[in-house]
Amino acid sequence: MNTRFLFGCIAALAVAISFISCDETTEDIGTSLTANVDHLQVSSAVFDVTSRSIPADSVIARTTTGYLGRIKDPETGAYITGDFMTQFNCLEGYKLTIIDSIASRDDQGNIIADSCEVRLFYTSYYGDSLANMKLKMYEMGTPMTEATQYYSDFDPIEQGLVRPDGIQKSHSFSLINLADNDNSDDYINNICVRLNEPYTDVNGETYNNFGTYVLRSYYAHPEYFANSVVFRNRILPGFFFKMTGGLGSMAYITAPQLNIYYRMYVRGTDSIASRLTLFNGTEEVLQTTTVTNDQETLQRLIDDHSCTYIKSPAGIFTELTLPVDEICANHENDTINTAKIVLARINNDRKSTYSLPAPTTLLLLEKDSVNSFFVKGKLANYKQSFLTTYNSATNNYSFNNIADLISAMHAQKTEGMKSDPNWTARHPNWNKVVVLPVQTTYTTYNRTSTLTNVTNDMSLTSTRLVGNDTKLQISVIYSKFK
Repeated sequence: MNTRFLFGCIAALAVAISFISCDETTEDIGTSLTANVDHLQVSSAVFDVTSRSIPADSVIARTTTGYLGRIKDPETGAYITGDFMTQFNCLEGYKLTIIDSIASRDDQGNIIADSCEVRLFYTSYYGDSLANMKLKMYEMGTPMTEATQYYSDFDPIEQGLVRPDGIQKSHSFSLINLADNDNSDDYINNICVRLNEPYTDVNGETYNNFGTYVLRSYYAHPEYFANSVVFRNRILPGFFFKMTGGLGSMAYITAPQLNIYYRMYVRGTDSIASRLTLFNGTEEVLQTTTVTNDQETLQRLIDDHSCTYIKSPAGIFTELTLPVDEICANHENDTINTAKIVLARINNDRKSTYSLPAPTTLLLLEKDSVNSFFVKGKLANYKQSFLTTYNSATNNYSFNNIADLISAMHAQKTEGMKSDPNWTARHPNWNKVVVLPVQTTYTTYNRTSTLTNVTNDMSLTSTRLVGNDTKLQISVIYSKFK
């Protein structure tokens, strides 16, 4: 341990201020500051931190963005596939026009939909927008529910949630759909799957297309459209989009949409107008991404001791073992004011147009708390969990003060050892933390931003960090009164 005094009188004075009681009177300030500075001792030390790459295995997959595609990381050679499930929201109070107003009819006079489609709107993507891709769309037979936590390795087909005799339609696409794009200013890129083939429902009744099934279901049972829960249980549990071919692009889907087109009579005239009724995939209903990673390549990266990795989605995290015993040894009566760790990035050594970006935001928390943090929807509290963002100027991620976490770890061990001499053996992760990529949501009110949500980062990111065989360092500042 390399211990030395950090501050002169000015720095000591600044630290002393933080120790002054809030009820100090102004008459006593000069005297109390002088006394505190005279009796305050500040010191620092630097300790080694070990790190390694660990597999993410799977992460909670619910997100407001769906990821659909298959790519190859140009730096590591790892393949990543994203499959996507979406439900559709039926707003409370949903109503269609009266049935007599429907002009779209078959030869027997029954109402029909002129056409039907699902559009997956995306605002961003990774890779080659002209890459030829292929998916298969499956009709869900059993809805996924909010009562279950779905992880990134959850496959609805393997779990038997897809309807065996339902819609199973193959579709080829590229992200830039040159045939569909009308080049208008309001055009939004999307993947469009049309559902105009005959459709047979679970009761064996056949319709000319899926849209007709929805329209007739409404007029037969409007109560099935009371809200999104009834709608998914009675009408449409959702669709699952699984990649079956192609390589080179991944769409970040933000707005799935089921569109049903029909015609109706315009009241008071002899004219007929085209109409559209639609159902959106929104945050009020479930959307999940199933991630398939190239496990052989990921394991090769995990075994690489020249660095550590952070890769998303559900790829690799970095684990740190904190030297809690060394930090606290001989400092029982000291206060740990700050404990800082800097994670330096290693720049890509392979230049590519499609290099994966570094993650923007990282979360550091105790290893045994990773799953419960996301299951319980917790927020970073800067006592047991800490957020930091990538600093492009310094090319690193800095956790500026995890002192409270170190003190809590030391206290927990000390208390545990009192009743159980084998406490550390029973709690092998007691001094370990995990650093992983996350996405954060803030709300702003009266110009004040408040953190409201922290979720696993399901986007495509990758970075190498200095570590593993190269020791990291944690710098600690102590203070105590003489």
